[in-house]
Amino acid sequence: MAAVVRDKHIVRRLALTLVMIMLGAVMIIPLFWMISTSFKTQAEVFTSPIQWLPSRLNWDAHRKVWFGRLSFINYYKNSLKITMSAVVGATCFGAMAAYGFSRIRFRGRDLLFGLYLVMMMVPPQVLFVPKFIMFDWANIYNTHWALILPGMFTIIGVFYMRQYFLTLPKELSEAAFIDGAGHFTIFFRIFLPLAKPTLATFAILDFTWNWNNYEDALVFLISERLFTVPLGLNNFILEYSIDYPGMMAAAAASIVPIIVVFLFGQRYIIAGLVSSAVKG
Repeated sequence: MAAVVRDKHIVRRLALTLVMIMLGAVMIIPLFWMISTSFKTQAEVFTSPIQWLPSRLNWDAHRKVWFGRLSFINYYKNSLKITMSAVVGATCFGAMAAYGFSRIRFRGRDLLFGLYLVMMMVPPQVLFVPKFIMFDWANIYNTHWALILPGMFTIIGVFYMRQYFLTLPKELSEAAFIDGAGHFTIFFRIFLPLAKPTLATFAILDFTWNWNNYEDALVFLISERLFTVPLGLNNFILEYSIDYPGMMAAAAASIVPIIVVFLFGQRYIIAGLVSSAVKG
């Protein structure tokens, strides 16, 4: 009987492994096609049947991306500046707000947090006009501050880190209060060190979102010298055609920071997701 149960378990694991391999292949095929197309000529992109590999490596598109008139170097600098500033701000402010909603008791705390979460249901597109008016009044329209300042405050970050803080024993903060520590001391010396995996996970996810932020950059930036990487991809859409090899080369260059950040932080993502399970 035990052998039958063990065999069924092995079969289920093999079936699950095969399904995951197939799903992984489905995810990899578009990435492979993008990289392959970046080394093709314009004519090879439209060959039928599909030519998966270029006849020869054509580096023209990559040279155009990095060293041509539409160099991505400036776009990279702008995206890094905006993304890093927004991630640092969102992580710091989100952690402090999460601590307040999870450990500091004040009248109407839960109601206020509920209203805060309700804002997640408001589509971002609805806020474009009010934000445009406010940024124009504050004289930060068509500046990187129009993307950095809103990026420093995220509802999902506060919710995510609050759920982790709720899992920490109350005895930690109670013992610190008995020793004479205040909220700032408890937050910086006890809670933050324990929340490193959660903070790193949120920072990685927030980095990805800000790096790929297209709509806000499209609406609030009009000077080409301020453009970010997603806006730079539009330069390969010509008047009567699309430079597909150039666009794919630019897209391949744009995902490099995300891959690097993920490879360095994947262990934090796993640890953070496990440790911050939602507490009812």
